[in-house]
Amino acid sequence: MSHTRNRQYAGVLITGGGISGICTAIELIRRNNFRDFVIVEKSSQFGGTWNDNTYPGCCCDIWSHLYSFSFAPNSSWTREFAEQEEIHQYLIRVAENWGLYQKARFNTEVEEARWDETKNNWKVKLRVGGGKEAEYGEYYTMTCDYLVSGVGQLNNPYYPKIPGLETFKHKIMHSARWDWTHSLEGKKVGIIGSGATAAQIIPEVAKVCNSLTVFQRTPNWVSPRGDRPISATRQLAFRYLPWIRKLYRSHLMDVRESYHRVAAVLDSNEGSSLKQDALDHLACQIPDDIELREKLTPGYPVGCKRVIMSDDLYPALNQPHVTLETASIDSITSNGIQVPGKEYDLDVLILATGFRTTEFLYPIKVYGLGGKSMEDIWKDGPCAFLGITVESLPNFAMLYGPNTNLGHNSIILMIEAQARYISAMLAPMLKARANGQAFTIIPKSDRLKEYNASIQARLNASTFAHPSCNSWYKTSDGVVTNNWCGTAVEYQKLLSTVDWDDYEVSGYSQAFDPRNKVEKVGRVVEEAQVPFIGLSTIMVVLAAIVAGIVSKSSFFVP
Repeated sequence: MSHTRNRQYAGVLITGGGISGICTAIELIRRNNFRDFVIVEKSSQFGGTWNDNTYPGCCCDIWSHLYSFSFAPNSSWTREFAEQEEIHQYLIRVAENWGLYQKARFNTEVEEARWDETKNNWKVKLRVGGGKEAEYGEYYTMTCDYLVSGVGQLNNPYYPKIPGLETFKHKIMHSARWDWTHSLEGKKVGIIGSGATAAQIIPEVAKVCNSLTVFQRTPNWVSPRGDRPISATRQLAFRYLPWIRKLYRSHLMDVRESYHRVAAVLDSNEGSSLKQDALDHLACQIPDDIELREKLTPGYPVGCKRVIMSDDLYPALNQPHVTLETASIDSITSNGIQVPGKEYDLDVLILATGFRTTEFLYPIKVYGLGGKSMEDIWKDGPCAFLGITVESLPNFAMLYGPNTNLGHNSIILMIEAQARYISAMLAPMLKARANGQAFTIIPKSDRLKEYNASIQARLNASTFAHPSCNSWYKTSDGVVTNNWCGTAVEYQKLLSTVDWDDYEVSGYSQAFDPRNKVEKVGRVVEEAQVPFIGLSTIMVVLAAIVAGIVSKSSFFVP
């Protein structure tokens, strides 16, 4: 038999084909020239959240030129804030360019991962989701030397625990599972939720429905978005003068980094300024309805929940056929939603209720040293050293893990730093494997506790922990498990070296001796290194030369 394809072993198994999985795979190739990895993805395509979320109005609230990989710039973004389809196509293109489709297994979901202490590797149980491959066997097990989780925080939809939800006899859609075969034209629509996702859906649904009722638990701070097309002239300049594109990205990064004080520092001058801008924005867009403005004015500090960026949310809510309901929901009936003293009859119910963000890795069952389950490991709450490695889980790493989310900047800046760090941490394992040794690495328990205590101390003093608001950043008992405590640059610098004294390491006798060593990882320096404002005129002139015309639009006003 000549066919020797091994489907049950990989040096590295990466779970998830979104931004984290794509970035990790590419870093393994770039840094280590390593291709013995497999990416398993439960959906049918690369893209992660940008593959799953296709609801009307879906877009990014980070500038396109910052919401992209530093090693895979895109000069052809068509808008300052890209829409879902354009971001998804970008991620597919990056995966294609790096040959990742050869390494991917789609419609494949991880059900369980168990560390084998006798063989020092992971046994990962996979379920095939459908199609021809499922006919051969719905389940199979893979062995890997190293397991990387790239499932992220915005993965599994959260369905609210509202009495009667299952009794609603008409159409129910979660925003992350949008059904485009079901028309909303002329329908009576209800939306539960008023966060960032709802803010994008509401203006689009309001254009076609007969009536729209938005059920709001708490209002949000809303800032103007200022989206606009990126002209063909600017795209040409970004393509043929890449240093202009790099300077523009640096400018955007600096602007967003400065926003950290707005998002995280309680009672900062910057936060007060944004609060006033948001109030002015509300008054400008809803000038005549005081009662509606009051319903839309938060009673908590700016930043403790993610600030919504929108130019069309308030005008949509101010239309006659749109109702903002702020009373608590008593129950869902077969025909609608019951609030105190009133029932709304609905044809369609949209759940813009977010994700199970604080349940990292859910619903994957993970068992580490001694068969210890993830529930036991994290019985006191999710935590990971640098947000990457976890106690009792050897040869394991995760991206976009506990305390690595940002409230102010592009998450891709964090993911790239994590992927570089993981790739560097994997390098000695690859040397050990070449020598037939079983290299294992696990964070020291005391070092992890020290690290977690230090960041929680900072987070407890931040806006994120403010008791007056609930958010997906923190658990029900108020612990901030999702957000990072500082700036993106601070985190990048923290991950620019691997200090092997932070880890318990074995199997290195001939391949690698980690004792008293610090390995330099480096980081991609993208913040501006020269003053930006003085260069604007020169850049516009050069862009005009490239395009052959004089652009009337400013290059560098986000």
